[in-house]
Amino acid sequence: MPEAVSWADATPILQVSKLTAGYGGAPIIQDVDCECREGKITAIVGPNGAGKSTLMKAILGAIKVTGGSILLKGDEVVGQAPERLVRKGIACVPQVANIFPSLSVYENLEMGGYVRKRGVKQRAEELCEMFPDLKAALKRPAVTLSGGQRNMLAMARGLMVEPAVLLLDEPTAGLAPKFVDTVWEQVLVVRASGVAILVVEQNTRRTLKYADWAHVMALGRNHLSGTGADLLDDEEVVNLYIGKTH
Repeated sequence: MPEAVSWADATPILQVSKLTAGYGGAPIIQDVDCECREGKITAIVGPNGAGKSTLMKAILGAIKVTGGSILLKGDEVVGQAPERLVRKGIACVPQVANIFPSLSVYENLEMGGYVRKRGVKQRAEELCEMFPDLKAALKRPAVTLSGGQRNMLAMARGLMVEPAVLLLDEPTAGLAPKFVDTVWEQVLVVRASGVAILVVEQNTRRTLKYADWAHVMALGRNHLSGTGADLLDDEEVVNLYIGKTH
């Protein structure tokens, strides 16, 4: 998708409306709205305990949704099993346990394409062009990769199914600064391919820098929404969620 396409003109892929969900007791998130658009990055930021990861689990069908709607390309998907959601076009890269360390890089990609009936090798080759570090390490055990390269492999595994939307849960958590830069460079490459991206991150300033649209969550609810640039310029966001020197 050409970069010139604005957020307003981009095609909605994932539309979350008035979503309420939890783990069986009181709801953790309530009446949350969120939207992902083709070739754009949507960020979910906020303090610890805001409900960011819970929102992602609800979208993935991993926890019970008690209210609201999740539309994927216009179709309601609330209540559908995670495996069915993968087949419909949602892929997720979790924060931990997102690769198989003992398998080779190529075998990891094969595992990522498990729902494909054909074209696994061709898709892996396409992703190696997108992630050049992986091309040089295809036969190596994934455990030998650097932290940044492991996150690249995790993203590539998610993209093996050619999803419409890619969910990234804390993709730079625990990484050294140089690897954080590398991961964001690759996220931008994925965005340029036309995939809608939803990213949950703790590093608010860096995330808002790259986000086309962002939602600030607090206490399980939407607090503020807007373009990443506008939220970075918002004094309330800076004071409450970023800090002057962060």
